Amino acid sequence: MISMQKIRKVYSTGKVEVEALRGIDLEIDENGFVAVMGRSGSGKSTLMNLMGCLDTPTSGEYFLEGEKVGNLGPNQLAEIRNQKIGFVFQNFNLLPYATAFENVEMPLIFAGIPSRKARKRVEDLLEKVGLKDRASHKPTELSGGEMQRVAIARALANEPRLILADEPTGNLDSISGREIVDLFESLWEQGHTIVVITHDSEISQRTQRIIKLRDGMVLD
Repeated sequence: MISMQKIRKVYSTGKVEVEALRGIDLEIDENGFVAVMGRSGSGKSTLMNLMGCLDTPTSGEYFLEGEKVGNLGPNQLAEIRNQKIGFVFQNFNLLPYATAFENVEMPLIFAGIPSRKARKRVEDLLEKVGLKDRASHKPTELSGGEMQRVAIARALANEPRLILADEPTGNLDSISGREIVDLFESLWEQGHTIVVITHDSEISQRTQRIIKLRDGMVLD
């Protein structure tokens, strides 16, 4: 699913250069359930941005499902993000004025899916994450755990094979957090590849594999 070879990422701020990733070699198999762990500043977020085609490496090669994506242009990267990757964020990133249904529907509208097909897809996804009866509620009317479930349903809208989650339980209580991990585990069992950036050892213990970063490098 993911193959990274000698990936470096350098950020330049004026005359200062910061090497966020230092020659990452990494393979993640299809239908893997992986936790990426490391202290603040270890390169976790930079790695996720590259995996998710939100950024490009300074050097090295990145292949997603066998396609070399590291050097593609913005429009091509956007197309890959829309078709192949679902994102889940710590702060949910839901539209505050839209209902749960409308938030999940948004990627389908952008993808040009016919309205009847989109509606059925949204209904199925909300049922899948246990929120069929909360479809008309806006984020302010939902709990943190419910908002993250909406975000996961939205991430699944275009049927991506890869789900990238950045501290998905960071703003949740322990019970809601475990429920979200249960949901990820269920998605993994259904064939999705899931990569979770987390500092929570309870989450990492539930995954299939743990990748540890330190100072921009993968620890053996």
